[in-house]
Amino acid sequence: QVQLVESGGGLVQPGGSLRLSCAASGSIFSKSTMGWYRQAPGKQRELVASMTTGGSTNYADSVKGRFTISRDNARNTVYLQMNSLKPEDTAVYYCNADSRFYSYWGQGTQVTVSS
Repeated sequence: QVQLVESGGGLVQPGGSLRLSCAASGSIFSKSTMGWYRQAPGKQRELVASMTTGGSTNYADSVKGRFTISRDNARNTVYLQMNSLKPEDTAVYYCNADSRFYSYWGQGTQVTVSS
């Protein structure tokens, strides 16, 4: 059974920072492209950032220069460092583990950017 457990969400003021973590159980982590997605109310889920097993990264244009994805294969954990947060970053953030053979999702963590 694969589980992805996100943590680190919360309420932050505009301009603030948060770091999200996603811990993966099972043996898939090192074989998976790890990604962060988000879904705001009334909107479709969208890719925020992803990192392949080889370390290549991909970011949504809206977060480039503000968010950084990283992974620690020894700890089976992927991180999303979010700086200079804006109200439009408010959403539920989901962790994803993906390969040709599977796609697993976490339960999501709420990020709210508001003064």
